[in-house]
Amino acid sequence: MKVYTGGGDKGKTSLFSGERVPKHHLRIEAYGDLDELNSLLGVVASSLPEGEQTLHQDFDTIQAKLFVAGAWLATAHDSPSVSYLTPLPETVVKELEARIDALSETLPVLREFILPGGQPVAALSHMARTVCRRCERRLTELIENINGDTAELLHILVYVNRLSDYLFVLARYLNKQAGTAEKVWKK
Repeated sequence: MKVYTGGGDKGKTSLFSGERVPKHHLRIEAYGDLDELNSLLGVVASSLPEGEQTLHQDFDTIQAKLFVAGAWLATAHDSPSVSYLTPLPETVVKELEARIDALSETLPVLREFILPGGQPVAALSHMARTVCRRCERRLTELIENINGDTAELLHILVYVNRLSDYLFVLARYLNKQAGTAEKVWKK
């Protein structure tokens, strides 16, 4: 099977639900940002220390959930194709919160703003967090522009919001595990 089809050569692409839309369509922008985040998470995952098996499992789970979320973003809300999609389980947000709490328990209380950086894998986690925040912004725009059921997109929005928190805490955790002090922002 060829990777290229030529179907997008005139600036249009197909949603999962079959509609042809411009490549700058809000849905394309939204799932494109999510795809960028998922790719960046792959870079972070490939950079994680080998002994951190739980973190590797976290990333496997998160990346799989983002594929599910991307399918929802790539499908028009009023399309019959929605019936083929799997909703994100209601538990995904609580599960991510539990992982945030577990990592946070090992960290000192944060009383000041810190600058992104430190170990390369921690810096990558900070970068992924900023892409995740962009995904949130794009999702809110998409939700505001849909006339219809947005329940699943709102659930995805909450998950992406928690994911950005996870990535922030992860960056701190990775720096601590490597013995790298956080750089405090000085006014």
